[in-house]
Amino acid sequence: MALLGAQLVITLIMVSVIQKLGNYSFARWLLCSRRLYRYLYPDNSELKTLAGIPRDKPKGKKNAKIESNGKPETFYVPRRLEIQLETAPVTPLDLVHLRFYAEYLWIVDFSLYTAVVYIMSEIYTSFFPLKDEFNLSMVWCLLVVLFSFKILLSLTKMYFTTEESIGERSTCIIAFCLFLLIAMMVLIVDESNLEVGVDPAYDSFYENASKFLENQGLTSVGPASKVFIKFCLAVWAAVIGTLFTFPGIRVARMHWDSLRYCDNKVITLLLNINLAMPLVLTLLWVQPIARHYLAVRVFSGMTGPLMSSKAFDTLRLSLLVASVVMRLALMPHQMQAYLDLSQRRMDALRKEAGRITNLDLQKKVGSVFFYMCVVALQYVCPILMCLYLALMYKTLGGYSWTSLDSEEVEERESPTVTVEGMEQFQMAWENLKMVFTAEVHRGVFGFATWWCCFAWFVTTSLGTVYQTYFRG
Repeated sequence: MALLGAQLVITLIMVSVIQKLGNYSFARWLLCSRRLYRYLYPDNSELKTLAGIPRDKPKGKKNAKIESNGKPETFYVPRRLEIQLETAPVTPLDLVHLRFYAEYLWIVDFSLYTAVVYIMSEIYTSFFPLKDEFNLSMVWCLLVVLFSFKILLSLTKMYFTTEESIGERSTCIIAFCLFLLIAMMVLIVDESNLEVGVDPAYDSFYENASKFLENQGLTSVGPASKVFIKFCLAVWAAVIGTLFTFPGIRVARMHWDSLRYCDNKVITLLLNINLAMPLVLTLLWVQPIARHYLAVRVFSGMTGPLMSSKAFDTLRLSLLVASVVMRLALMPHQMQAYLDLSQRRMDALRKEAGRITNLDLQKKVGSVFFYMCVVALQYVCPILMCLYLALMYKTLGGYSWTSLDSEEVEERESPTVTVEGMEQFQMAWENLKMVFTAEVHRGVFGFATWWCCFAWFVTTSLGTVYQTYFRG
């Protein structure tokens, strides 16, 4: 294979660009250059003044806020204090100390660089189709998916390592069982109803793998059974659904708060479209609802369907990319809605009776900004997984952005192997490439893309229902 080709050149150029642009960060710009502001918690002196508590006299050179035993000063104040929190712009110096800041910086910036590599590779391959050359942009896309998965796994792991997260652990366990059941039901649905491509992918894989084993002189009954493959897919789908659960609930809360305090009708419309897009994307894989009406059925007065089958595939991928771009564009509005939670907590506290310690009150305000990067990761990681799985689905599955015929891509996936002058290892490698055809890639990445969109829709819907009917 001509591995040392233009793909490697594009990769090396992007690595060089990453080194040169080390001081610039798109992730930092998203949070610091979009007029986001955070709320400052009142210090002890301010709380004592509002509560009418006499201030302590200075104790020489010792800090008046620290008692003799080294613990922070603690006192009680009424919950009904009229506290109007001060605000300050979010700056990079504020973010650098937050938890998961490095992970947020890495995944967003690396995703941007991966998008550039992918676009450059797509432009190149549109003029010079690849033959024996490996598409290195797929490695970049796979790394984004793996890094996003790892980050979501780290965020979910926090619920199993703290004693205070009993409810969150129970929610994760219930979500895993629920999504496992749904995934097993989905995988038995016929391809004529839900076109995720798992059954055709397994048939192609089984046939080509059996031939490969025979060519290698191995005696085998063939690859793993379809039931085992589908069970593994169901377990993976349940894990993805579990990892998407709390990000979906968080995004639903941010959407709810954004609508409550948004006066711009255009932004309100975009927020509602943003919430509805996961449902639209999920339905695009349901053949009787989407493909049948757009690419099969001929309406009265027309000579053909609204679009061709390949145009429908292009539309499906384009809408997914557009929905991700829209969600990133609306990210500052939703992040500000999250930061406003500090003032809303103070307003809710004012309606309660009794007293509260100064430390608990300050924690209610300060914890919102402290978890800002965690919330940002919950916002971007699920959509990045959907986006880059869709890009791999498009490229490895042989689809096109311009609805052109893609048969030549499928043919390149199964090349004719000439054995003259080849070593045994090279011949085995070429035969192994014949096993993983475009049909197999369509099944694997088609199901992965659709399931991520489905889990995205289910979790945000559950969060919206909770915010609408229970939390209020």
